[in-house]
Amino acid sequence: MKKAIAIVLTLMLVLSMALAGCGGEDTPDTPNTPSSPDTPSTPNDGEVQDVKLKVWVPEEEKPTMEKLIETFKAAHPEYNLTVELSITGIDEANSLLKTDADSAADIFQVASGGITELSSKGLLLPIVYGDAMSLFPDGPISAVTGADGMQYAVPFTANTFFMYYDKTMFTEEEAKSLDAMLAKDIEGVDINVCFPVSGSWYIESFFYGAGCTVFGPDGTDATQCDWNNANGYAAGKYVIDLANNPKFHDDKDGYARSLLRDHKVGAIFTGTWDAKDIAAEMGEDRYCAAPLPSFNLNGTDVPMRNFGDYKTYAVKSNTAYPKAAQEFCLWICNPDAQALRYNDQKVPPCIAVDDPAMAADVALQALTAQSEVCATQPSIPEMNNYWTPAEALGNGIVNKEITEANLQDQLDKFVAAVTAGSLGG
Repeated sequence: MKKAIAIVLTLMLVLSMALAGCGGEDTPDTPNTPSSPDTPSTPNDGEVQDVKLKVWVPEEEKPTMEKLIETFKAAHPEYNLTVELSITGIDEANSLLKTDADSAADIFQVASGGITELSSKGLLLPIVYGDAMSLFPDGPISAVTGADGMQYAVPFTANTFFMYYDKTMFTEEEAKSLDAMLAKDIEGVDINVCFPVSGSWYIESFFYGAGCTVFGPDGTDATQCDWNNANGYAAGKYVIDLANNPKFHDDKDGYARSLLRDHKVGAIFTGTWDAKDIAAEMGEDRYCAAPLPSFNLNGTDVPMRNFGDYKTYAVKSNTAYPKAAQEFCLWICNPDAQALRYNDQKVPPCIAVDDPAMAADVALQALTAQSEVCATQPSIPEMNNYWTPAEALGNGIVNKEITEANLQDQLDKFVAAVTAGSLGG
């Protein structure tokens, strides 16, 4: 996988802990019983507590996490910390947590769009320890806030996509318009633009650009989806024309990056997770990035608006060490940790970080600009009804099964599927 990055610090959302009882020691909870976020885990003065945490991270995060584990140990001598670190992707972690919370990691990554569902099922522990969350601006805080107003994760980067382009093929001005890029004749290049129309996390860029929404303007009304109105029809027709343009290629097969590397395409769409490799593959003379371009809809240029959310770290609700787990979760997302993650992986921070190198990072600047116009990805559980119908819609257009002649019918079926969970008539 919801936004602004490194912006002005805003309203502090600090929840004080209520110290329970007279004991200072943390007693591990029964594994299948949710921990209280207020459970004190500070050992008595001079006492060192044994703490064992299981942590899941994606493969690219492992070297950074190993460093953060060591800095946490040095900063917290009150814990004799043992960390079981293993590689588990963000999507797999969420699935495993829902399947078997007892066996799941104590700490893992979760996209902010899934927080409402996971917290409503009682699978996440609220982050209430200390005041570190007050360092985050409104966008990230809002993204990790559950329906009960409590924060259920700690954000570490904005998660959306933007455009990478070859600046020897397109000027900065041309890169602002999808239609201008498609209209240009580029010597030796047959495909000007690659975009994953068939991707359900991408196709919404045209419909939201046209003013449509999924689940209403704030993404919370499961009965609302207006992609089948006049604006939605216009967006769908534009996508049909786009897919039929010989200078366009649907990036379903995922090889757009190699085309960009080999001077065979002018622009592709992905996120900061690819920034380091794309920059190395293209070289300084060709590499550039920009927010999503505009497209011409019924004679008016409108910006593409995609989903955006945040990548976060969360703590499972039945962790045996709730306070230590919260402290660790906050530690691996603090400003120093986000700066380290940027230096190691080029993952941009979502908190104020003093690093002059970031000012020259075109991918970071593109992400920042795109985050300002993104649509917050709905986080209600009914969002699960969106992904498969959206993918089917995109595939149908790319495969020429959906045409202008049957577009309205297909959009009606799409809306019925999203709002009712079944295709309907």
